Amino acid sequence: MLEQFEKTGSDALAELQKVVDLAALEEFRIKYLGRKGQITQMLSQIGTLPREQKPQGGQLANKIKNEVTAVFEKLKSDLSQADESKTKELIDVTLPGIPVSVGKKHVITQTLNELLEIFGRMGFGVAYGPEVEDEWHNFVALNIGPEHPAREPLDNFYIDDNILLRSQTSTIQIRVMEHTKPPIRVVAPGRVYRPDTVDATHMYMFHQLEALVVDEGVSMVDMKTTIEQFIHTFFGPETKWRFRPSFFPFTEPSAEVDLLLKDKSGNESWVEMGGCGMVDPNVFDAVGIDSEKYTGWAFGFGIERLAMRKYGITDIRLLFENDLRFLSQF
Repeated sequence: MLEQFEKTGSDALAELQKVVDLAALEEFRIKYLGRKGQITQMLSQIGTLPREQKPQGGQLANKIKNEVTAVFEKLKSDLSQADESKTKELIDVTLPGIPVSVGKKHVITQTLNELLEIFGRMGFGVAYGPEVEDEWHNFVALNIGPEHPAREPLDNFYIDDNILLRSQTSTIQIRVMEHTKPPIRVVAPGRVYRPDTVDATHMYMFHQLEALVVDEGVSMVDMKTTIEQFIHTFFGPETKWRFRPSFFPFTEPSAEVDLLLKDKSGNESWVEMGGCGMVDPNVFDAVGIDSEKYTGWAFGFGIERLAMRKYGITDIRLLFENDLRFLSQF
């Protein structure tokens, strides 16, 4: 029987030399090392040997099992690595890749960044302020008295008697002037809130960008030059624009800024873009700036309105519906 043990071991090692893939190796495992395999059966036959042969038979059977198992495991590892290499080689690197959807900035953010870049080149700093404001910063300091209709509850989002969501980014100008001595040269971007009826040109939340310059000898000529440079940079050097007399409580004199735009049919019309003017002396007095020594000017534009005019967007609601088919155009 010991000779049979040796023959089983020799046969097993010989067959392992002929195995060339994992499938054949699995067949070998079942034949020799499985629960009913020849080597497993060989181990179970040790108990049938004569007493004097059992020690020698046990040593021989375990030696054969260990040798076969070691060669089996080594071959299994080699074949597995070779199989992985073949799999890698099957990858065709010349095939086109899988497209990855990469996000982009919203058109409003793109427009705001472009505006900040333009005014940054002109030497303006950037100031920010809270969206929840008190009446002092939103109205009183801006020369908007208690009788003014702009303070009506129906025209504002009041939180309590004195606190509201800011209706203009002019509040940031007041905060800057309260804590900064002239000369001042800043732009103030941000969201503002007004309970307007939503339609193609109105939204209850929108974005503004306001500019403020305060210094000695500042005039309306400086303001006009700055606005002209901005319009020609943002809309193009051929863009026509004009001042139109207007009234704002916080500037005097005041004006509206209009652009001459063409529709798809080629018809031209003047479209309002924002307001501007020289800072009213009462505003300087409210924030502690000497109105006899300093003058200043300010203007404010709606960022949505600028984006709509530049990109030909006809409905402000499209900017907030988050339809990727629309937003992906910009």
